[in-house]
Amino acid sequence: MEDKQVKVEQVSLDDATPAPEQPIPEQESGADARIAELEKTLADVNDKYLRTAAELENTRRRAAIDSESRARARAMSVAEKILPVIDAVAAALKHTPDDEGIKSMARALESAFDSIGITRIESVGKVLNPIQHNAIQVVDVKDTAPNTIVEELQAGYMFGDTVLRTAMVVVAK
Repeated sequence: MEDKQVKVEQVSLDDATPAPEQPIPEQESGADARIAELEKTLADVNDKYLRTAAELENTRRRAAIDSESRARARAMSVAEKILPVIDAVAAALKHTPDDEGIKSMARALESAFDSIGITRIESVGKVLNPIQHNAIQVVDVKDTAPNTIVEELQAGYMFGDTVLRTAMVVVAK
């Protein structure tokens, strides 16, 4: 191939072809329609994206709640199975209150329950609460207000704000 050079001596604006002053109406309306169509498509895609993002966030939230609920249910199930052990330790402690081994076991169980959020329901001296207490006996007691718990026969326990087991109590008449 040969390199050819062209020498331009002078250029003027008068020599240039004039550009049309107004675009052809058919081309303009076609371009505007295309832009409007693309803007509508963009809005639809953006709307779908926002809805999908919201749905994903809701799914994550529901999964976290479900996971927490399952863990709570498992902990409550295990705790309910351990309650008879606590009752046995409490009975042994009443039978031999000076036994250090039984005291140690009772403290360990209480500590384990405290660490997972299980608390004993306070009963004696409190007013009967049917949600937390199961009155199995009513007795006449002088100088005690009616519906006041005078004795606890079996301890009740709460897991957070949920009753694991109601306390069996004796109530003043």
